[in-house]
Amino acid sequence: VCSDFFNDLLQRGLKVDDGVLIVVDGSKGIYSGVKDVLGDRVFVQRCQWHKRENVLSYLDKKHHANIRTKLQRAYEEPDYEKAKSRLMAVRKELSLLNESAVASLDEGMEETLTLHKLGMSAKLGRSFKTTNCIENVNSQLELYTGRVCRWQNSNMRQRWVAAALMEIEPRLNRVSGYQHLKELREVMKCRLANVKAVKAA
Repeated sequence: VCSDFFNDLLQRGLKVDDGVLIVVDGSKGIYSGVKDVLGDRVFVQRCQWHKRENVLSYLDKKHHANIRTKLQRAYEEPDYEKAKSRLMAVRKELSLLNESAVASLDEGMEETLTLHKLGMSAKLGRSFKTTNCIENVNSQLELYTGRVCRWQNSNMRQRWVAAALMEIEPRLNRVSGYQHLKELREVMKCRLANVKAVKAA
């Protein structure tokens, strides 16, 4: 289903040749679909909020405040190396508490730092380090579609969602740091060119 979704986006004109940033939660289906269809052209940013909450779910509540604060400070560090160093310090602390929490932190850790590696965390992290953007839209969609109980078919659902999005659009805010989107595009384009050059060599 996820692969079909991304293939449909490509067929409808989504341009990804110069790279595209995808912000996802921990869903394996979405991740697999993205990688399957877009391959090396996609830069995946894993949601830092979901990662933090997944890690905390393995710990006793008495440890939550301490670990949450340290993870948050790590992700707020704009430099990749410093952010990674702080995360590894948290990992060491978690190893004394719960191995499942360590495994949760390890899984996809590098992809929670994608914006850091691109050098764009400080400029675009507020909007793109979590999935809050889309979840905000989804919660607003719920106001329009949540009480509909009798859907005739999928076309009816799509029409309702489209109409709801048109109602919501005037109330949506600009991406925080939107003026840096061109810079993000150039950074991704450059990274892809480097990858192609290495493969060609």
